[in-house]
Amino acid sequence: MKRDKQISQLAKKLVVLSKDSEGIITGSTVDQVLSGLKQVQPRRYLTLLKCYLEHVRREIALQTAEVSAPSALSEEALKAIEQHYSTIYGRSIRARSITEESLIAGVRVRIGDDLYDASIAGQLSRLAHQVN
Repeated sequence: MKRDKQISQLAKKLVVLSKDSEGIITGSTVDQVLSGLKQVQPRRYLTLLKCYLEHVRREIALQTAEVSAPSALSEEALKAIEQHYSTIYGRSIRARSITEESLIAGVRVRIGDDLYDASIAGQLSRLAHQVN
């Protein structure tokens, strides 16, 4: 158990090293960390890689706003969403557009585990729960 905690702590430190000057995880920084790990190959190398992958995925989810809308959003709209949520979270957020026709109208934004639902489908669902 203690060893797993040490591996998790090391993986978290590697994630910090994987961020660029703006605090964003990029492919090039991850490649540098992975090549360094490959050269050193510490004990429980594969376990460390799996833990590192899990932490990188979690961090990328926290840096990415998945914006679902019934149709594709313009670049200006995505930039405005990035600015808005970057201000709220106090860190750089990148927006990614997802087309979801079931929303009818409005948008749904997911950043990590946080969900902001400004869609008609979400409003109807909340209204139905209030009535019942």
